[in-house]
Formats: sequence, structure tokens, C-alpha cells
Amino acid sequence: MQPIHIILLIAAYFGLLIFISFLTGKNESNDAFFKANRQSPWYVVAFGMIGASLSGVTFISVPGWVEGQQFSYMQMVLGYIVGYAVIGLVLMPLYYRLNLTSIYTYLRDRFGDKSYKTGASFFLISRIVGASFRLFLVANVLQLILFDSYNIPFWVTVVITILLIWLYTFRGGIKTIVWTDTLQTLFMLLAVGICIYSISDSLQIENLFSYVADSNLSKTFFFDDVNAGNYFWKQFFSGAFIAIVMTGLDQDMMQKNLTCKTVKDAQKNIFWFTIVLVIVNFFFLALGILLTDYAASAGIDAHKDDLFPSIAMLGDLGIGVSLFFLLGLIAAAYSSADSALTSLTTSFSIDILEIDQKNSEEEQIRIRKRVHIAFSLVLIVTILVFKYFIANESVIAKIFQFAGYTYGPLLGLYAFGLFTKQKVNDNAVPYIAILAPVLTILISIYSKKSFGFDFGFFVLVLNGFLTYLGLFLFRKKK
Repeated sequence: MQPIHIILLIAAYFGLLIFISFLTGKNESNDAFFKANRQSPWYVVAFGMIGASLSGVTFISVPGWVEGQQFSYMQMVLGYIVGYAVIGLVLMPLYYRLNLTSIYTYLRDRFGDKSYKTGASFFLISRIVGASFRLFLVANVLQLILFDSYNIPFWVTVVITILLIWLYTFRGGIKTIVWTDTLQTLFMLLAVGICIYSISDSLQIENLFSYVADSNLSKTFFFDDVNAGNYFWKQFFSGAFIAIVMTGLDQDMMQKNLTCKTVKDAQKNIFWFTIVLVIVNFFFLALGILLTDYAASAGIDAHKDDLFPSIAMLGDLGIGVSLFFLLGLIAAAYSSADSALTSLTTSFSIDILEIDQKNSEEEQIRIRKRVHIAFSLVLIVTILVFKYFIANESVIAKIFQFAGYTYGPLLGLYAFGLFTKQKVNDNAVPYIAILAPVLTILISIYSKKSFGFDFGFFVLVLNGFLTYLGLFLFRKKK
């Protein structure tokens, strides 16, 4: 595939997104930017959330996961079902009852202003790093397949990547993203389907499900070693809690849900989203088996995050596969990153600057636009930092590991707020939220070194428990 083909594809793709933003962004009010006027159809939100939840990391890293860890990722996916049930039955009614724009406002009403700012700050850190990880991945691929041929430096690639997101989100915000995410999810699923069909045809596979079931890479459940990071119950419960914190306690994902008209619509959205997400993840893992076997048969030396792009872009499967791979990658990456930029703008504007307390609508809009630009610059700088410090391993593993340390305090705060009626010393909350991840790191390292017990993604639960314990110790006496 020639660079000109890639340029034309990117131009057409973003031209379509900008056209959608023009249609949906005519109303520049903050209510439209933050909540889409609470008019989004639930089925549109549910379908669009698939792409936002999976992201370019899933598109690249989950197929690459199979070679080293087989189908163990499905253990976490099954845990997601429990997590999303908690979101739909517990958190969603709470958010709608309180009529929240930012979900962290709950912490102010429950504990106080310091807790509120702490929760919002941990979200901002989590989302900045998570979105930057995802964008780093797609920027690397674009650099490899396009910009290197024009001798364009990596930092220019990153600036172009962020600028394209800013162009179609700066006016309509979440109202635009609800619709662009739907389109991007469609492109991503088409790309996966076409790649599976093409590789199956090349390997002369008649029945995909039988082929996957017979493969020695499709082992899903691991009960043998309780100390291992892929032990079933560790990954299952980690998956449940990861779903709760990375969706239910995440302004990015919840902001889309809160654009539905009613709580019942939002719950239907979560229910159908869960079913489709489990199915889609299975096909991503099945694609991983096909890619691994195809690489072995064709003598291609590519592994982990390099596996999918290397095979797709070689051209042996036809230019159509290369084009749809690139389309799917861009769609997956941007469907996650655009909503991240919008949610960062929302949280910082409302939770930190409290622009809803400002007097005039014009002033609020002006501040929001400045914050939107500022976070675009923050993402650029963070991605460039990753370029020089990231290790050579699966990006999806790094994201879940990092989430365990940053979302843990949020998990502890919400658990204490929802399941107890006690108050806490609000001034102590920031210190508890910082100390809990530090203790988690120390305990995790000591446990693995001394006992051979690898917490894996279960550090999220440990972190949340330590936060909960700290809140209990600093509760207010009656």
C-alpha cells in the first residue's frame, strides 16, 4: 500500500467526522457539550461505547495477547459482566437521581470538598495517562507506515493526531462524540470481520469456531497456580472491578451514558453493551489465533503488539485488508481518545474550576474552550514522554496495571460512600488516596519477591481495600 493511499483514507475519514461535528455542533452551549441535552438514543450510545471501550489498544494488543497467554484474557471479560451489572443496577440510578454532569460531584455531597477534588484529580491523572497510552500506540503505527516515508518526525505525527481530534470535538463535545463513536465502532467491527475472513480463507479454514476450539492457544481457564497472574479468580474479580472503575467510576464512559433521556434507557444501554462487548472480545482473541498461525506459516517474525500491524500491512492478504486494518485502527483509537479529551475538559471545568458557578454562559463557554485546548497540549506532551520511557511489552497490560494504582482510590471512596453511612475526616482523604497506591506497590513487590504471589491486575482490589480501610480509620466519631 502506497503512502498516498493512506493519506487519502485519513483525509476522507476525518472529513466525514468533521462533517458530523458540523451537523451536531451547531449549538455551542455547555449543556450540549457536557450532556448532549440528555437527548441521545440509548441504542446509539450502546453501540458507540463498544468502540470507546475497546480502543486502539484492544485492536492491537488483544490479538497479540494470545501468543503468550492464550485465551486467559476472556477470564477478565467474563468478570466484566458482573462489573457492568453493578454499574447498571447501583451506580446508574444514583447518578440519574442526583442529576449529575460530573459523577465526582457525588463525593462532595457525601464527604466534602477535599474528597470531591481528590476523586476528580485521580480521574484526570488516570484518563490523561490512559488516553496517551492509546494514542501513543496509533501514532507509532502511523509513523511506521506513513510519516517515516516522508521523513516527518514523531512529534509532528503526535501534533497532527491530537489536532484532528480537536477539530471535530471543540464545538459539539459529547453531543458530537455520541454519533462519531457509533460510526467509528462500525468501521472497527468491519475491519475485524474482514481480517478474520481473509486470514481464514488464506489458511483454508472452513469452520472458525472448530478451528479455535482445537487450537492449543485457546485455553481459557487457568486454575492450576494460585500464585500466577493469570489465575482464574484473580482475573475474574479483577475484570469485575476494572469494569466498575474504568466505566462506572470514569467520567469519560459515564458521560455518554448520562446523555440518555432516562435511567431506564441508560440501563438498557449498559445491558446490551455488555452482551456485544463479550462477543467482540471473543472475536478479537480468535483473530489472535489466526494471526499467530498465519505468521508461523508465512515465516513472519512478529510478536505481541507488532503481530497484527505487521501482517496486515505486508500486503500479502491484499490491499483491502491493509486499508481496512488501518481504518479499523484509526477508528478504534480515535473513538476512545476523542471522548477522553471531552471528559477531561468536562471534569476539569466543572470539578476543578467549577465553571457552573460562574455568572454568565458566555464566560463559561470561553473557559471551557480554553481548557479543551490546554488538555490537547497536555496529551501531546504526555505521548512524547511515553515515546522515550515506555518498555517493550503489551500496551494493554500496562494500561490495566496503571489503572490498578490510579482507580483504586476511586473504588475505595465510592465503596465507602455507597455501603456505609459514616462520614470521614475530609482533610485526611487526599493523604489516604496517595498513601494507598504507595502501599499497594510495596505490598505487591514484597509479595512477589518473598512468596512468589503475583497480584497481577488484582492490585486494583488491594488498592481499593487499603483506601477503604484508611477511610474507616479516619471516620468521624458520632
